[in-house]
Amino acid sequence: IAFQAPLMPTEHYQPKTLPQVVADAAAAYGDRPAITDGALTLSYAELDAARQRSARAFVAAGLGKGDRIAIWAPNMYQWIIAAIGAQSVGGVLVPLNTRLKGAEAAYILNASGARLLFTVGEFLGVSYPELLRDQALPALEQTVLLSGQAPGTVAWDAFLAGGDAVPAGEVAQRAAALTPDDTLDILFTSGTTGKPKGVITCHGQNIRTFETWSATVGLRSDDNYLIINPFFHSFGYKAGWLAAIIRGAHMLPVKSFDLDEVLATISRERISMIPGPPTIYQSLLAHPNRGEHDLSSLRLAVTGAAPVPVALVQQMREELGFEVVVTAYGLTETCGVVSICRADDSAERISHSSGRAMDGVEMKCVDAAGEAVAPGEPGEIWCRGFNVMRGYLDNPEETARAITADGWLKTGDVGVMDTDGYVRITDRIKDMFIVGGFNCYPAEIENSLCSMPGVARAAVIGVADERLGEVARAYIVPAPGATLDEAGVIDWCRANMANYKVPRSVRFLEAFPLNAGGKVLKTELRQLARQEQA
Repeated sequence: IAFQAPLMPTEHYQPKTLPQVVADAAAAYGDRPAITDGALTLSYAELDAARQRSARAFVAAGLGKGDRIAIWAPNMYQWIIAAIGAQSVGGVLVPLNTRLKGAEAAYILNASGARLLFTVGEFLGVSYPELLRDQALPALEQTVLLSGQAPGTVAWDAFLAGGDAVPAGEVAQRAAALTPDDTLDILFTSGTTGKPKGVITCHGQNIRTFETWSATVGLRSDDNYLIINPFFHSFGYKAGWLAAIIRGAHMLPVKSFDLDEVLATISRERISMIPGPPTIYQSLLAHPNRGEHDLSSLRLAVTGAAPVPVALVQQMREELGFEVVVTAYGLTETCGVVSICRADDSAERISHSSGRAMDGVEMKCVDAAGEAVAPGEPGEIWCRGFNVMRGYLDNPEETARAITADGWLKTGDVGVMDTDGYVRITDRIKDMFIVGGFNCYPAEIENSLCSMPGVARAAVIGVADERLGEVARAYIVPAPGATLDEAGVIDWCRANMANYKVPRSVRFLEAFPLNAGGKVLKTELRQLARQEQA
């Protein structure tokens, strides 16, 4: 079955660039609050002024159109100002996951050719500049600290001051020269090859995607939006601060998730919009002191990244007071969105599906030959529309594998579509699993594990976990004569990979079950895991 949502009338739709969107928001919302971060509040007019000052600093730093800047920092107002400043003069944003280790971050910095890095001196006990101290980064010219201190870096205020001599007209001229087809960002997503791939998307397609997303979920200019999802992910960046600017909503970024602080903030700031994986709402519902906080302002919840039980949707409405609860499905290669539930969908539909194609996008489930399957039959989800990436950075082979000649993106996810076009995600062709909202790719973890002394072969699967939904389990064939134990492997992983990738359990085998081509039969490993759990 193939399903196409009604197309937005393209003759009336005017594609936009990011600087236009911020300038339009400033014109429309002026003195209304745009961002509150701790004691600081910026109005939409002040946000636009900060964007222009940041853009002047990028011009002074020699940033050319198409040059990449990386941001490796937690959710904070400076993150947004650095991003929109660079994007206003043709810079391309490369966000880095705050959980990456030095070698993982260096790979992305080198693959993207980022000239400037914006980071912080320290976050949750980790010094990002220190993690990069021994990494070779030939393209990186300067590291700017959005907060904190570290040797060999430039302070954010000093970076901004460097642009004060640049005429404002220079920024206006550079912004006016941008087109909706110019590259906005490159988000790196780990593929089954084990090496992260850079996904290229443009100004116009991202803005149209989140205009559509915002209108469909019902984000409003009077919403106080608690952005819990990290800015390095499309959920926190595009469905987060970009969507908020498009709608004129009030952004309240959360640096690190603390349930007590979140409850206090909901009450104090009259938070109306909270996005996130189901675990966030489950945590709110289970909090012993929830009754002591006024949560009556809550209105809109957008969830996804994991199955949502019907009972949870009902509890979110009845106990937390959300008027609207919707789920959505997307991937980095689609600017973050393919399908969305509608606000008036039933709890059952929200629980049992990830919505239907957003306006202007086509979606279908196909068999191995690429032919559409019947309603109710599982097939690989393909989508086509303005939201599909321009391609993988410097990787035409992978791009050609992912996108058909007539524009269909093969998502690698298996789904079942009903006669109304609502899709239920049932499996992942790519073996990806989701740990607390973060995508985990076994091949990437396996590649790291195979560099550990004493490991001959490694295979990773996702196993059920009550708190995080799924976690990694590693199966290892030790090298001859090697003595390995579970604790030692986990400790090595903690030192060498982001913590959400770290296997929570390790099993040792003398040999892996293999198919005729020598590939590990993960179906048999999953069967082993199920037998053990039983």
